Amino acid sequence: MTTAVLTPTEPLKASDRCDRCGAAAYVRVVLGGGELLFCAHHGKKYQESLSKVAIEIHDFSDKLTQAETKTTVAAAEDEH
Repeated sequence: MTTAVLTPTEPLKASDRCDRCGAAAYVRVVLGGGELLFCAHHGKKYQESLSKVAIEIHDFSDKLTQAETKTTVAAAEDEH
């Protein structure tokens, strides 16, 4: 039996890019031999097949919603 040693999840950085299209990465897929990074779109698109082979999947796409909310609130405050 093989035991995987998992490291704590580091937040993705602005320099982390999707391995499929080069957009900002929001999903990290940990595999036996490394990791893949995906934008929210491609992470969702490949989620089913990746979940079959991944050791871990870290989805930070909720950060998109938080960023949109902050931007909307800031824009509304600027109007007043």
